[in-house]
Amino acid sequence: MNKRYSLHHIHSADEFTFSPAEYSYFKYGDKSYAEKFAKELFDGFISENEHLLNSDKEIVVLPSPYMAIPTASNFLCFFFKKHLDFYLFQKGKKSSILSKINRNHTYITDYGNLSFEDRKNLIANDTYYIDKDFLRGKLCIFIDDIKITGSHEYTVNKILDEYKVEADFMFLYYAELMNFDLDPKIENFFNYYAVKNVEHIAEVMNKQNFEFNTRIVKYILGLDSSNFDYLTSNVKKRQMDLLLELAISNNYHLIKEYENNINTLTQTELYYGY
Repeated sequence: MNKRYSLHHIHSADEFTFSPAEYSYFKYGDKSYAEKFAKELFDGFISENEHLLNSDKEIVVLPSPYMAIPTASNFLCFFFKKHLDFYLFQKGKKSSILSKINRNHTYITDYGNLSFEDRKNLIANDTYYIDKDFLRGKLCIFIDDIKITGSHEYTVNKILDEYKVEADFMFLYYAELMNFDLDPKIENFFNYYAVKNVEHIAEVMNKQNFEFNTRIVKYILGLDSSNFDYLTSNVKKRQMDLLLELAISNNYHLIKEYENNINTLTQTELYYGY
């Protein structure tokens, strides 16, 4: 089995059934919207696909592939799992298992600006690992926030085929582009709808429900020196300390375009005696 479900369908460039502003905040680390979207996605999924959960198969939920820093979809996946597990609990079934597809590389390119072919070529240069023996015979639910060109699903299916994973697969999306006459760059219309500059980044980072994800880490590390200085002056130091830890964990210190800001973070650490 290989199926797909999406909650919101995008047919127009100016009329949507979800809030672009909420989606933008979600993409830049506001977990309150990850929780809201996950509940909506779960309710929609169950209303049409409850029969898929009536078997005795174990269920594995997986966000989009990442290295060390989670993507925004990871938080969507985490909250979806919470609702799924409570549903399974009520049915007297085993809870689902959280897993991931590991990736070994990263890139600085803004994914939302690319066509299907460009996206496919970009991620084709990456290497992935998935535990096929662990997934064998299970229902694998892959969760992502938005499907624009289908390159993510294409890549995951390619990985599953290469590893010869014998399981059932379900791809879930909060939103999906249905009108292919629209430019794929509409994804960045949603991404930047409410978060357009460093001032907005600082506002998001000062929210109670903020947590770093890959997108905002890359955005900050790519800032010019004046905008980076503005940010460091308007958020808590512990957040910048964590930013440095995350950057190193994802090997961003090996990317030339991020060197200056990482060096600045390192000097701050040394100044405070760490």
